[in-house]
Amino acid sequence: MTARRVVVTGVGVTAPGGVGAKDFWSLLSEGRTATRRISFFDPSPFRSQVAAEIDFDAELLGLGPQEIRRMDRAAQLAVVTAREAAADSGLEFAGLPPHRVGVTVGSAVGATTGLDQEYRTVSDGGRLELVDHEYAVPHLYNYFVPSSFAAEVAWTVGAGGPVSVVSTGCTSGLDAVGHATELIREGSADVVLAGATDAPISPITVACFDAIKATTPRNDDPEHASRPFDGTRNGFVLGEGSAMFVLEELESARRRGAQVYAEVAGFASRCNAYHMTGLRPDGREMAEAIRVALGEARLAPDAVDYVNAHGSGTRQNDRHETAAFKLSLGEHAHRVPISSVKSMVGHSLGAIGSIEVAASVLAMRENVVPPTANLHIADPECDLDYVPVTAREHRTDTVLSVGSGFGGFQSAIVLTRPGAAA
Repeated sequence: MTARRVVVTGVGVTAPGGVGAKDFWSLLSEGRTATRRISFFDPSPFRSQVAAEIDFDAELLGLGPQEIRRMDRAAQLAVVTAREAAADSGLEFAGLPPHRVGVTVGSAVGATTGLDQEYRTVSDGGRLELVDHEYAVPHLYNYFVPSSFAAEVAWTVGAGGPVSVVSTGCTSGLDAVGHATELIREGSADVVLAGATDAPISPITVACFDAIKATTPRNDDPEHASRPFDGTRNGFVLGEGSAMFVLEELESARRRGAQVYAEVAGFASRCNAYHMTGLRPDGREMAEAIRVALGEARLAPDAVDYVNAHGSGTRQNDRHETAAFKLSLGEHAHRVPISSVKSMVGHSLGAIGSIEVAASVLAMRENVVPPTANLHIADPECDLDYVPVTAREHRTDTVLSVGSGFGGFQSAIVLTRPGAAA
C-alpha cells in the first residue's frame, strides 16, 4: 500500500518580536532581532541577563479569565497559536469525525514558568522549608503534567483521536511534527494539529544554563547577543514561543481546495549515545539523520535549496553542525544557503524546532531565505554560506531543517513544494 502523503495547510506562530505568522515573517525577512534584557524578573544576579521575550497579552488574544487562570504561559502560547493555525487552514473542525483528528505537542521543559512562580508563592519567596499548598493556584497539578498542553490544544479543536506530548529536549518541535506525519501516513488520523511550545524564561532556567555557561554573557548589547556561526559568538540567547501546524493527507487537502504550504517529505532522528551536553566534532549523528530524511523523501543532497540550521550560537554546536552538513550534503554544502533564525528569535528550547519549521515553510512560500543576523566576522571553522545579516531572494522548493538537543538528540525534516497541490 502506498503511504499517504502529508501536507501543511495551516500555520500559527507566537514568537518574540510579533504574535502571528505575518509579524513573525516580517521580523525574519527584515533581519530584525527580538532579543533584549530580561524584563520578566530582575536578572541582575545572573551571568546571562538577556532573552528573546514575547509581548504576549493572553486576554487581548482571546483567552478568557478561567483559561488564563488554569493554564501555564506555555499552554496559553500553544492554544493561541493552535487557534491561528486552525483558522489559517480553513478546515471546519466541528464537521470532522473527532476520532480522526489528532494532536501532537512538543515541549522540552513543560510548565517551568508556572512551577517557578508557584514555588515562590507557596514557599513565601523560598523562606519556608515546609510549603503551604493552600496558596497555590487550584490547577497546579496541570503544571506538573505536560500532557495538559496537548489536552488544552485538543479541546480547542475537539480532537478525539491520538493526542500526545513529545519531549526530546531541543528537538521536540521537529519530532512532534515528524510524529504527527507518521500518524497520518499510517492511517491513525486524517488531520493532526502539531507543533510545540515552551516558555522557559524563568530564574531556574537561567540559573541552569548559567551553571554550564551555555548562554551568552553579552549583556551590554542584547540586540546583537545571538551570533550563530560568527567568530565572536559565546553562547545562545534563551527565548520562548510556539508554532503549530495543521497537517492533513494530501488528497483530502486537494479535494477541499486547501492552500498547501509544503509537503513533509522526510523525517528522521538519531541519538549520539555519547554525552548529556557534549557533541562529537564530526557531526556523524546529525549527518545520519539528514541522510535518512533525504532518503525517505527520495531526494539527492543537491536537491536541497535551503537549510534552516539549528545554529544555536555555541562554538560546540556550530562546529558540529557545519561538519554534519559537509558530511551529509557533500560539495553541495558549500553551495546551498544556510541560516539560523535563532539569531533573531533566540532559542526557545523545545518550541524552536517548530518555529524553525514555520520559518522554513514561509521561506518556501515567499522564495526568500531569512538571514543569520549579527553574523559579521567569519569563523574559519564555519566556512559555509550562512547568509549573513540580510535576507536573500532565492527559489526554494526543498528545505532541510535540523535540530540538535541535550542528550545527543539529532533530528532532520525535509519539506518540499507540493507541485500541483500548491
